[in-house]
Amino acid sequence: MSKKDKSAELNTDKEIKVKKKLSAGRMILIILLIGIVGFAAFTFLGMKDGKEGPKGGPDMTDENKETIFAVTTTEAVSGQIKDILKVNGDIIPDSSVDVYSDSSGKLSKLKVSLGDYVRKDEVIAEIDPSRPGMSYTANPVKATISGTITSLPFDVGATVSPQVPIATVGRLQSLQVRTFIPERFISRVKMGMTARLSFEAYPGEEFMAVVTELSPVVDSISRTMEIKLDLTDKDKRIKAGMYAKISLVTEVKEDIVRIPSDCIIIRFGETFVFTMDGEDHVSKRLISEGIRINGVSEIREGLEVGETIIYQGQTLLDDKAPVKVVRTVQPLK
Repeated sequence: MSKKDKSAELNTDKEIKVKKKLSAGRMILIILLIGIVGFAAFTFLGMKDGKEGPKGGPDMTDENKETIFAVTTTEAVSGQIKDILKVNGDIIPDSSVDVYSDSSGKLSKLKVSLGDYVRKDEVIAEIDPSRPGMSYTANPVKATISGTITSLPFDVGATVSPQVPIATVGRLQSLQVRTFIPERFISRVKMGMTARLSFEAYPGEEFMAVVTELSPVVDSISRTMEIKLDLTDKDKRIKAGMYAKISLVTEVKEDIVRIPSDCIIIRFGETFVFTMDGEDHVSKRLISEGIRINGVSEIREGLEVGETIIYQGQTLLDDKAPVKVVRTVQPLK
C-alpha cells in the first residue's frame, strides 16, 4: 500500500470519529431541549389549573385565602348607670370653735388635755399677765361651747396673746366631711346628693353621706368650691381628722343600653363597635357614647339591647370581616 493510500485511510477514520462526536453532541442537545420544553409546558398547565380550579371553581391558592379572626363576644344589656365624681376630703366636727385669752401673758396653767370633754364656761387655762416689778391675778380662759378639746397648740410657760387661739373645742357627736370641688365640676354638685366614703383604716368598707352645705363662692386662688357632707349613720370608728375618699353620685340613669367599655373603638375620629352579622362575619356600627364609669359605658345611639357585640379581638377587624367566635362572655349584671 502506497503512502497516499495510507494517508487517505487515516483521514477517513478521523472524519468518522468527528462525525460520531457531533452526532452524540446533537443528541444531548436535543434531549436537553425536550426536557426544557416539557418542564415549561408542565409549569404552564399547573398554573392554569391553579387559577381556574377544578371545573372553573373559586381560587384556592394560599395567597387568596381569607384571614379569619378569632373573637370573644358579649351582649348589650339594659340597666342602670351612675355618673360618679371622685374627690378626697377630711372628717371634721360639725361645729368647731377656737378659744382665745382676754389678755397677753404667760400660760401658767392648762387644766385640760387633748380629747377631754368640757362644758360651756368651764375654765380650761389660766394666763398670768404679770410684768417685771408688777404682779397681777391670773386671768381664766373659759370654753365658749360644750365639746371635746381637739387642739392645744401651746404648752405651759408659753407666751400667748389675744390674737392666737390657745385651744379648739369641737362637737364630735356629729361629724361632717369637708371637701373642695374643682370649678369645672361645680355645676354637677347639688344639695341632697348621696356619696360613698371609704377609709384606708377600713379597707373594703363603705359609709354613706349626703351633701348638706355648698359654699356660695369659689375660691379665686385654688379655683375650688367648698362643700360639706353629713354622715348618714353614726359610726364610732370614724374620727375627726381622718382622710376620706369620696365618690359623689352626680347622675343616675335607668333603663339605658350598657356594654363593657373595652368593646368600644375610637379610630380616625369615629366611635364604633363591631356587632355579629350572621354567624361568621361582623358589621361596623357607629355609636354615641354617654357616661363611662368603672369599665361600663352608656350607649345613647347606634346599639339595641340584646345585640351581640365583639368584646375581644376587635382591634384588627374591619367592616364585613370574617370571624370565628371562640368564647362568649356573660353580659353585664
